[in-house]
Amino acid sequence: MKKIFSGIMLVMLLFVAGGVQAQETGRGLTREEKKAMQARLDSLLFEEAKQAMDDRQFTLEADRVVFKYGQTAYVNSNTNFVSVNGKDAVVQVAFNIPVSGPNGLGGVTVDGKVSSYDVKADKRGNLHLSMNVAGAGISARVDIELMPGSNRASVDILPNFNSNRLTLNGVLLPLHKSTVFKGRSF
Repeated sequence: MKKIFSGIMLVMLLFVAGGVQAQETGRGLTREEKKAMQARLDSLLFEEAKQAMDDRQFTLEADRVVFKYGQTAYVNSNTNFVSVNGKDAVVQVAFNIPVSGPNGLGGVTVDGKVSSYDVKADKRGNLHLSMNVAGAGISARVDIELMPGSNRASVDILPNFNSNRLTLNGVLLPLHKSTVFKGRSF
């Protein structure tokens, strides 16, 4: 797995070096070249996120939360995330409010165990991950959708004991690239 990530990083560096070399020769990149370079980078990020999902070693860092009735809140991606590390999962939401909340960050952090981990691809290339997360503070179905050509993803958290559905939108990263801060869990 480290060889794959090393290869991806090498290719990304070559693309960046090519862009710098073009600028040093006095010729700036055209709009089409910039779009092509961005598309290649996005494709590499998608492959990296796909590999992380397959390895069960990822974090979805959310920058936006959508509540049950469609209200949206923009949040800090370092404190709002869903993380999977093998059979362990962490779901954390923390809002920018003056009250500290159960996790000390203005929200809730719950640890659980993963079961029914199933990844499928549809005809358009979207990856769908469905899993159950159960623990002392959580019992929910978690559905993640990773869009092709990017590492942007969406996760629906559907609790088993109530209908307080929550959707998080953000980027899906390998666990070793994640920069999240975990609060107190229960």
